[in-house]
Amino acid sequence: MAGVRPGAAEAPPPSGTAQVTDELLELSLGYLYSAALHSAARFNLADHLAAGPRTAGELARAAGLDGPYLYRLLRFLATKGVFREDERGRFHLTALAEPLRTDGEHSLRDYVLVRGEPVFWRSAAQLHEAVRTGTTAFENVYGVPFYDHVAADADLSRAFNSSMAAFSEALSNGVVEAFDFGGFRTAVDVGGGRGGLLRAVLRANPHMAGTLVDLASVVAGHVLDVPELTGRWKAEAGDFFVSLPAGADVYLLKHVLASWPDEDCVRILRTCREAVPAHGRLLVVNALIPAGNEPHAGKTGDILMMTVLNGRGRTLGEYETLLEAAGFRTVRVLDTSSHASVVEAVPAS
Repeated sequence: MAGVRPGAAEAPPPSGTAQVTDELLELSLGYLYSAALHSAARFNLADHLAAGPRTAGELARAAGLDGPYLYRLLRFLATKGVFREDERGRFHLTALAEPLRTDGEHSLRDYVLVRGEPVFWRSAAQLHEAVRTGTTAFENVYGVPFYDHVAADADLSRAFNSSMAAFSEALSNGVVEAFDFGGFRTAVDVGGGRGGLLRAVLRANPHMAGTLVDLASVVAGHVLDVPELTGRWKAEAGDFFVSLPAGADVYLLKHVLASWPDEDCVRILRTCREAVPAHGRLLVVNALIPAGNEPHAGKTGDILMMTVLNGRGRTLGEYETLLEAAGFRTVRVLDTSSHASVVEAVPAS
């Protein structure tokens, strides 16, 4: 039988106890997959494979790496479908590896790269302390809130904003496809980062104009200045705890609320309520945590919030409670992916 040495007895199938042991040990070493993925992003391995498969030695020469160590890294990632080794020892791009390309249409390379930086690793290592004390792991390690730390480090700030833009880009088209913007003329993207969602909305709806609002350092890197949007956008520095442009037809609040505790979410939503006219809409875009024991992006994101921010993942009911406290009423929910459901709300009165 293939894989069995001549004269060797075939190994018996693993018992239930052995299988459980294997699974638990694998889970306990899960951080090694994150480290390997981060290394692949750092060395742009997917870019080096864009023209076709290569051996680890060929890749190592192209990327300036150690061949045997690189082979071991690629072999490990291939066990999860990130790259694939063929019978000639060449590694190929796979569907999971394609988003690691820097030139991909939906590249997640910057997101993966930043999530492997010490600000995330060191915080995750203190998760036990967060659970013990009910405090945020990042603040326990660094002594300041996450966003304050990022703002004080220009290189980290640029990298983090780029990573969030990559994440947003991957989800924005799904939001645009799920929600019909045909009846709206104007939109405000609240805390919209570089404006990836607003750009997708305006591209798909040539009759609309929009305004991006975020911190000055963030909107400075906006992605709205493209030919097809000429004359239909503005990028304004602002603070969603203070005020927003008033009177637009629809307000977009994508992946904002999960970063904040309940009381701050209500403050943000009340600022939105002051700006939203009677006929307006508010679209809250976030993962919605479902009941049950199945894996879900919202549950993973909730642990990420516990380590780096004082926010949390929430169920639909919890978001509805926040909206009601700020003067909104939920009218419907559209599911686009496990990372992004659209909760549509209107002024309650």
